[in-house]
Amino acid sequence: MDPTRSVATVEKFSKCLQRPRPGQGVADLEVGIDLVLGTPKNRLARELSQLFPKAPPRGFRRLGEGVPRALELLGEALRRCYAVAVEPYLPAIRAAVAADRSVRAEAALASGPRGLLDSYDTVLGRENDALVTDYPFDRGLRLDGRPPAIVPAFFCVRTPVTLADPHLDPVLVHPLHPAPGRPARSRRETTGQLPVAQLIGPTRAMVLDALEHPRTTTDLAGLLGLTPPTTSRHATVLREAGLVESRRQGNRVFHLRTRLGDALMNGALQLLVAVWTVLFRPFV
Repeated sequence: MDPTRSVATVEKFSKCLQRPRPGQGVADLEVGIDLVLGTPKNRLARELSQLFPKAPPRGFRRLGEGVPRALELLGEALRRCYAVAVEPYLPAIRAAVAADRSVRAEAALASGPRGLLDSYDTVLGRENDALVTDYPFDRGLRLDGRPPAIVPAFFCVRTPVTLADPHLDPVLVHPLHPAPGRPARSRRETTGQLPVAQLIGPTRAMVLDALEHPRTTTDLAGLLGLTPPTTSRHATVLREAGLVESRRQGNRVFHLRTRLGDALMNGALQLLVAVWTVLFRPFV
């Protein structure tokens, strides 16, 4: 047995035992992947059920059951995602995070905690003792005396997000500006042609493009010059493909692009194909 390999394995296992709290993150990619793959089965099943309220696809079902081969494929998919979507952009990511840190530090030094919170342009206002921000649906994040972790994220777009599990430490992830893909997006808009139209068709591409913000079927129809039944049909197809989600608020239904839809619109086709191939192809 190679003693060097044995020592390295022990060191990695020791790091995994020191599981970070939500919002802290880890600096080592392999340690982070090991932490993901070491998620308890009950949590895996519970969190996957939030993505798929009905029956999950076969690959995800195997993940929820903790099948070793499915976990192994997930680890490989994460490595490939990192190589395609993160590693080439590390200098830009680090520069954006450093700039954000400077802005927050200056606001905190000048005006204290209130100034720090006011420096986040995603915060829309206050209601009694609560901060209000733009969010796709009604969601409350109770602190209950716990300090929140506010995390800038290069790949978070449009609005902040928080953890689905309210029992975990409170974490608010907010987007850095400009969002990824925005420069490329503006260039292709000037051409009048969305590359994704070759994949899903020009009309559905326009619908998906317009759903960067929540819109009702009527709003979409008026914006794109389509009839409401035609718009509804396209939204249904996109929703069934996992590119759009629909949520009811009162007597209105709002449609909004999912993260998968964002990735598609931001030109991450190579990444999506790599993930699908690694994660799902073996189970087809």
